[in-house]
Amino acid sequence: MTTATAAGEFAAQESGRLTRPWAGLFALLSGVSLIVLDGSLVNILIPSMVSDLNLNRSQVLWCNSAYALVFAGLLITAGRLGDRIGRRRFFMIGTVIFMFGSVIAGAAPNPGILILARVIAAVGGAMMLPTSTAIINVEFTGERRAIAFGMFGAVFGGMAALGPVLGGWLTQDFSWRWAFYVNIPVGLISLALMFKYIPVSAKEKMDGLDPVGVFLSALGLGSLILGLIDGQQYGWWKALEATSIGPISFNPPGLSVAPIAIAFGIVLLIAFGFWEAHRNRQNKVALVNTGLFKIRRFTFGSLTALVVALGEFGVLFVLPLWIEAVHGYGPLETGAILAVLAVGTFISGGLARKAAAALGATRLVRAGMIFEIIGVIGVGCAMSTSWSPWWLAPPLILYGLGLGFDAAQLTNVALEDVPVDQSGSASSVTSTFRQVGSALGAAMLGAVLFSTFSGTLTRDISKETQFSAEQQQQIVDTVVNTSGQAIIAYEKIPDDSAVVTDAKQSYTDAARYTAFSAAGLVAIGLIFSLGLPRDERPDRKTKK
Repeated sequence: MTTATAAGEFAAQESGRLTRPWAGLFALLSGVSLIVLDGSLVNILIPSMVSDLNLNRSQVLWCNSAYALVFAGLLITAGRLGDRIGRRRFFMIGTVIFMFGSVIAGAAPNPGILILARVIAAVGGAMMLPTSTAIINVEFTGERRAIAFGMFGAVFGGMAALGPVLGGWLTQDFSWRWAFYVNIPVGLISLALMFKYIPVSAKEKMDGLDPVGVFLSALGLGSLILGLIDGQQYGWWKALEATSIGPISFNPPGLSVAPIAIAFGIVLLIAFGFWEAHRNRQNKVALVNTGLFKIRRFTFGSLTALVVALGEFGVLFVLPLWIEAVHGYGPLETGAILAVLAVGTFISGGLARKAAAALGATRLVRAGMIFEIIGVIGVGCAMSTSWSPWWLAPPLILYGLGLGFDAAQLTNVALEDVPVDQSGSASSVTSTFRQVGSALGAAMLGAVLFSTFSGTLTRDISKETQFSAEQQQQIVDTVVNTSGQAIIAYEKIPDDSAVVTDAKQSYTDAARYTAFSAAGLVAIGLIFSLGLPRDERPDRKTKK
């Protein structure tokens, strides 16, 4: 495309569109990188935060759970508010809130303040994510949209991979607090560029917000995510630990809090769906325009995003735990291995425009899923107690290549036929589907990992006749409950070499099986994507 052609294209666009699109995209991606980095490096910081602030097990869980609950619960509301208040303004407000939460987290003197800071950051993140994809959907068209979403996917996958490296380096050479403080300069750069290069979007008249819809969606999503997060600790059906919600207590061996929370969340979300449909029929202000689900691309795109998310990031949950426990690597070296994923995502981001033009965005999404499936299967095959973890690098690159094609281009496909004034609402629904899918996938794959690990280790350790049945069970419980980290301690005891061998092999078998399960879930998502309509061929668009 010549400079004159590009100038003519932009001149033909409606008033208020981007005048320097790539500078504007850089501004958006700088802000999005904050969300992704924050979510990917916190797990690396936890050991240092535990020793510095004396966090107990419950507080450790809530550092992540509070963020996930608030983030998922506010996505739909935030997307709608972005359409009504103005997308640029809303994104910038979210960035400021996110930075404020980061400052509080970095300076937190105790666990309570740290958890509060995570909640504040989640509010800002929920405002930024759906708004960013809505801005891309509105401001970019044609091949430029494919490039923009390709770069979005590259940054999303790349930052997810680089986060553990950055967190490990800052924790090791400076302090875990700097992992939060580093958000401030990046946020300031994003704000300055947003103000300069992103135009003020049109906004609707503020004639109401649908408070009932806000309540049902936020509480329903929060309850569902809470159940999915707590199932691993408190039990999926029978209570493993005592807990309480207000005056209600859940004690072993009775019913666990997890199924109650999940059921309550599902009921509220069903009620939310009926309520929104009712509001739309009455032509009243609604949080979600249910008419969006009449758009085939949007419906199947959102469902595909939900199913693919079940397995898409599951392998990234398993690998750090397995590498550190079985191979004894530290957080920095483990993060470096995972960072190889970024090579694939950056390559696919650069190829997005030409690939989308040649294949069409929908076919590119399917190709990305195929790369992901092959890559994740390769990761499972490369897992070994005797091979170096660096053998994971080639399949991780392939997985990253697929992630860059799939993750963002799927959003592009889902939003392609959505009216401009509904972009924020539609983007938030798709983001919510993906967030719920990620939480459900983490819970499912976590259950697969630890149940398989427990069963395999129980079988293998039973062959060690030098231990009594009680000692065998104690070994299994210790190793599994520490996510395999107790293996490192057992290695220091000369007489426990058999335990170490059995535990490492059992963990490897369980991690491999989990990776194959993740690949299977992505394959199901590939099947769902067949419901998407065909892309219009580029040559036909040209003739028009």
